[in-house]
Amino acid sequence: MIHPSYSDLMAVVNSEVEPGEQPVVQSRYSIVMATSKRARQLIDGAKTLVPGAANMKPLSIAVEELYNGTVKIEGDEE
Repeated sequence: MIHPSYSDLMAVVNSEVEPGEQPVVQSRYSIVMATSKRARQLIDGAKTLVPGAANMKPLSIAVEELYNGTVKIEGDEE
């Protein structure tokens, strides 16, 4: 089983949304897209924001960064 689960990760990402506002992520697809984008950034040389990430794969680092709140997903501004 993957830790954290999709629902746990969505809850963390949406934790700063005020009641009545639209959540930043509404589906697993949004989480997958955000983590894959961050993983590509890491592959291209971006600095990791997770301590002890030397033995982790880029996707695992991206998930951990989102779960810890060190990387934020910005919602679409209209």
